[in-house]
Amino acid sequence: MRKSFITLALVSVTALAGCMDNDSERAIAGGLAGALIADTTGGSATTGAIAGAAAGALCDDVRLCN
Repeated sequence: MRKSFITLALVSVTALAGCMDNDSERAIAGGLAGALIADTTGGSATTGAIAGAAAGALCDDVRLCN
């Protein structure tokens, strides 16, 4: 159950990231999603926010979102 929730959340965040126009918007959305996912799964919301913001800002650099 927990793995399927995390997988669904990551797929949703990746899909949403493609709708953002620039790195700043994707970083904000990624940070919020990362904090929410980490908090929901019992992890550190701060660490989740940092990881999510980094993933959002860098996703176009690795061609995950365009």
